[in-house]
Amino acid sequence: MGISAFVFWGLIIVAGVYLVMLYNSLVQVKHNVSKAWANIDVLLKQRHDELPKLVETCKQYMKFEQETLERVMQARSRVASAREAQDIGALGQAEGALRMGLGNLFALAEAYPDLKTNDTFQHLQARISGLENAIADRREFYNESVNINNVRIEQFPDAVVARTFNFKPFELLNFQTEEKQDVNIKQLFS
Repeated sequence: MGISAFVFWGLIIVAGVYLVMLYNSLVQVKHNVSKAWANIDVLLKQRHDELPKLVETCKQYMKFEQETLERVMQARSRVASAREAQDIGALGQAEGALRMGLGNLFALAEAYPDLKTNDTFQHLQARISGLENAIADRREFYNESVNINNVRIEQFPDAVVARTFNFKPFELLNFQTEEKQDVNIKQLFS
């Protein structure tokens, strides 16, 4: 066996090791997206469990605001359905509606002094606000993981391995534009 055979087999082994490393790296990136989604899913479930308590507490004080309470519960239901189906697009829309409904609910609560001073309401408002902040943080981490995955499976030479092993892009979790706007308090009370 000549020196050229050693070089040839050496190059084959190096190329094989490189391809295995690329594959393993893509698998890790894909699982980071799944892990990031699982973190969001846990927080969405926790918030899902807290919302009925908040609405029930508000019902005791907000007799004339049933429409707002119903919208929050309908949005909660849409978020749960999208979460269970792992439909990122529908989840983003449902999240936007829920966040807007919660903003409206908290703004309306300002008109009910007894509700604002209720310990249960204060606790639930703080808990849900904390969960909202955590969801926002985790959404950023999820979107970053998705971006890394999507870029990696399009870059050469990763794209060759990704196509060979059928790695797929993930969808970013985006919220509606309306959700990012401030609550119009004048509109709520007119």
